[in-house]
Amino acid sequence: MSSISLNLINNSNDKNNSKIVIFQKNVDTSFEELAVAWMVIENCGVTWNHPFSYPLDLYISASDSWGNYSPLTPASNGQQFQVSESNSGDSLTLRGPASSDTEIEIYNGLEIGAFTANAYKNGKLLATKTGIPPGEKAVFEFKPTIWIGVVSQIQEGQVMNSAVLSQVNTELSLFGIASADIIMTGGGNSARATPFQFVLDNIQYA
Repeated sequence: MSSISLNLINNSNDKNNSKIVIFQKNVDTSFEELAVAWMVIENCGVTWNHPFSYPLDLYISASDSWGNYSPLTPASNGQQFQVSESNSGDSLTLRGPASSDTEIEIYNGLEIGAFTANAYKNGKLLATKTGIPPGEKAVFEFKPTIWIGVVSQIQEGQVMNSAVLSQVNTELSLFGIASADIIMTGGGNSARATPFQFVLDNIQYA
């Protein structure tokens, strides 16, 4: 199984055509690092649904201050990669094992210059770490969970500020799942309106 099939079903009372953001949090992170909006679902009306795929594979890339990006490289837990100089410019290559079998590391082997480390799922930016100096490394570690919530003024691939993140408090575990529906309820503008909620239903296990 290379991906998990998910299907968002809007059974809410939403009257504002709200945006739904889905993202992951890098477990190995400093408090300054903010999450990236991996997927933003828009214009999904009440009673409508939005199927999508959550790939298990992860890809990485490095980018520099000149706006250059390395090709997307498949990466697995327990691997360390290195950005180093070559005759044709900088390169991103496998260096060896990471310090933990649950982490993916990208080491800065350049003599001069910081870089940004990026992680991708489904070709979309999942996480980013900026300003990795020579001799230091970026570390990515993700639990098999997604965070989901209703937000406004956000686009896919954007780093979300703490105010946006504070609106999202639902974490759904995908561990061992092959497919599932994500049922969205709540919302509305009346005095009886309740907070939006997201739960997994119709779960098929791998």
